[in-house]
Order: sequence, then structure tokens, then C-alpha cells
Amino acid sequence: MACGLRAPPAAAAGEGLRFVHAYGETVLPQPARRIVSLGYTTHDTLLALGQPPLAIRYWYGDHPFGVWPWAQPFLGGAEPVLLAGEVSMEKVAALSPDLIVAIGAGISEAEYAVLSRIAPVLVHEPRYSGYGTPWDVMTRTLGRALGRSGRAEELVAAATRDFAAARARNPAWAGQTAVAAYHTGGETGAFTGVDTRARFLEELGFRLTAGVTELSGPDGFYVALSPEDLSPLDADVLVWISGLAAVPDLAALPMRRTLTAHREGREVFAGPLVSGAMSHGSVLSLPFALTALEADLAAASDGLPDTPVATAVAAGLAP
Repeated sequence: MACGLRAPPAAAAGEGLRFVHAYGETVLPQPARRIVSLGYTTHDTLLALGQPPLAIRYWYGDHPFGVWPWAQPFLGGAEPVLLAGEVSMEKVAALSPDLIVAIGAGISEAEYAVLSRIAPVLVHEPRYSGYGTPWDVMTRTLGRALGRSGRAEELVAAATRDFAAARARNPAWAGQTAVAAYHTGGETGAFTGVDTRARFLEELGFRLTAGVTELSGPDGFYVALSPEDLSPLDADVLVWISGLAAVPDLAALPMRRTLTAHREGREVFAGPLVSGAMSHGSVLSLPFALTALEADLAAASDGLPDTPVATAVAAGLAP
């Protein structure tokens, strides 16, 4: 594992770009240009900032170079190496990066120490969990690391305007409850307030149900529910997150039919592409998800049970 490792260049005291994070402090002697993206979604932000990474950590999905459709135009002809499975330190070292972005990568402090022998490494700030860095903080952090803080602020401002405009078009969302839920492998649960899917709904003016809030821990990003009691999901709007286009198991879930949200047609279905955008939670993917979901969120929250919610109807979830 030590093959090809080298110490990162040192910076004189007071010089360089300093980043305090969960494992200490990282100093960049100058803005980074050769970047390995080990965070499962950090490549989105790097692409938005105009810096295609040398390598991308594969998460899931069948997309060229691991880059989903909302970010594909930003590749600009670049062909990053795709790193699948356990990260090979040798492969990372062979790329000679001047920065390794491991925010949202789930690396241990021991792995951080090894990677730091290859190049400076960024991980999450102490105030956030390993996968809990908000999209705007991510954008500004990486913008600073690239010496492109101006571009980062433009991106944050544009996405913030998108959310504000959606809230203005849908004032009924303010104060209503919404839950991003899942049903997979026989388990049903909800994404909590520290998760990007829940934060997406919060930025639109919704709030979590009291039931999910009470079950949420400070670090976990989801909570599994008892199969006999799905009442914490009974929100004004219930958004089902799924990596599958067809969800017969969810449609047939008996306890789902006890929810008022189901009986009153207040369910929204986020299929593979849209759920991927919500799950990536980036400055590029969240506006994409908003465009895809706004009409259905409006239909589900209008207080009229007869209003069809197109995605729920298509998925067989309508009452």
C-alpha cells in the first residue's frame, strides 16, 4: 500500500489555503488542479466549478464515468478514471494528484493518514457527520480549494434563487410536513433531517413530521420503522425514494394503505433518476430534482384529494 506514496509539499506558516476538518487541518500551498474525487458525489461540485477530476469514486448507476445526466455536460470531453470498490491507494498515488477530496467518502482516520502521504486530503468539517455536508458548504469549500470562490458563490446563488422561486410559486408548502421515505428489501423507513433528501424538502419550506424527528439521531441519515407502525411517515406530502422504476412491493405494502397521505392522494414517487438527483444532493443535482418534482409536490399538497399526482399514478401508488 505504500507504493508510490510521497509527502505533500509543505507550506510556510500562515501561507496557503487552510481547511479545518474532522481529522485535523489540511493546507494547500496553492489552488488545486489535479484532483481525485473520492467522495461518492463530490465530482458533481468539481464539475460545476469547471474542474473535471482525474478520477471519480463510483457510487451506483450505469452512467459514463460515473457521472449522472445533470452533470454530464460539465465533463467537457474529460474522461476521468472510475474507481470502483475499495479505494486502491496505489491507483490514487499513480495519478499524482495535488488534492484528494474525501468529503462524503466514509474514510477512517487511518485511511486519511495514508492518503495524506499522497496529497493533501479534505474530509468533512467537525460540525457535520461523515455524509452530512450541505450542498452549499460543499460548493464553497471546494470553490476555495480550487481558487474559484467567485464561481462557487455564483452557483450557490443560482440554486438558492431556484429554491426561493419554487417557494414563492407554492406558498402552501410553508409549514406543511413532508417525508422522504423508502421501502427496499422488506424494510420501510425515512430519511432524517441531516440527510440531503430531507434537506431538499426543507429548503422548499416543508418540515419533518414529529414522528421522524423524534426517531432521528444526530449522526444517522435514515431511520427504519416497525412494519406494524408507519405512522411517522404520515405527512402532508410523502415522497417515496426508489432506485427502481417499478415498485410492486411498495404498492402492495399493507400498512402503507393505513396512511392518510395515501388515502388522500398525497404521495409522490421519485424514481431512479430523480431519486439519484436527490441522493447526490449537489449544486447541480438539486435544481434538476426540483424541476422534475415541483408539479407533483404542488399537486400532492393542494388539499384536494382528487388532484392526480402523475408519478404516483404511473408507479401504481395512487389510491
